[in-house]
Amino acid sequence: MAVLTVTTITEAGIADGAVAAAGGGDSFANPEDERTILKVINGGGGAITVTITPANASATGVPGFGDLTKANAGGSVGAGATRYFGPFPGRTFNDTNGRVAVTYSGVTTVTVAALRVPKRG
Repeated sequence: MAVLTVTTITEAGIADGAVAAAGGGDSFANPEDERTILKVINGGGGAITVTITPANASATGVPGFGDLTKANAGGSVGAGATRYFGPFPGRTFNDTNGRVAVTYSGVTTVTVAALRVPKRG
């Protein structure tokens, strides 16, 4: 699993630094402030599926709700399409290293970028 470098968006604009998606999946740092998103560009001729699995999928005894299970995030990215996913709540999606893990059903001609929106104020 490759670790993606997170690029912070600026008022001047950025080159998103998209890199080839790793066959075994990727991960990226996700601080608790929930301002990181994943950009997936599918340059292939068929759709792919992106799966973001919560590291902490279950909560028990939530007041007013009881036991809860969080489903995977992600979805389909059509042929020649770009799709953005996130942001991801840290307490649900972050692993013990503070990263979000993502896998792809195919990686041929697929590029990805982890982008962070800066805090204002």
